[in-house]
This record gives sequence, structure tokens and C-alpha cells, in this order.
Amino acid sequence: MPSLQSAQDIFERQFLEMRCELLNLAAALDRIHRADGAGDVQNDSRMKQLADAIQIVASEGDDRAERLQLLFSDDYVEGWNQS
Repeated sequence: MPSLQSAQDIFERQFLEMRCELLNLAAALDRIHRADGAGDVQNDSRMKQLADAIQIVASEGDDRAERLQLLFSDDYVEGWNQS
């Protein structure tokens, strides 16, 4: 379904927020890198998830949010809510 707003309008409205979120992510990664034990964190599977997420964000397409959600979601387990 087409948006009622133009891509330029959306971009103008969202640019500063997107820039801020990217700066927050970069700053957090910098703090981790400078902290004691930074090498230990590099082996954490969540760091791999973050690296994969950055690749998704940098990729093309209109399903990046969906792919990120799937990346950070657990696989469905049949009967998870059964006692």
C-alpha cells in the first residue's frame, strides 16, 4: 500500500532521529571497545547479532525492520505454553 507521504517528507521528518540513533549505537560500541575485558565481549553471540543487524540496516529493501525482528527473535517452539 503506497504511503500518503512522500519519501522526501518522511526522510526530512526522520533524519535527525535516525542520525541520533546511529550515533548512540556507535558511542555504545566505542565504550565497550575501550572498556576492560573488551576482547571477551567480542566473542559474545549478541555482538554477532549486532554485526548482522548493522548489515541488515545497511542493505536494500523495504523489509529491514522485519528482518531485524526475525534476527532478534527466538525460534517458535510448538507447545511452549503447555504445562
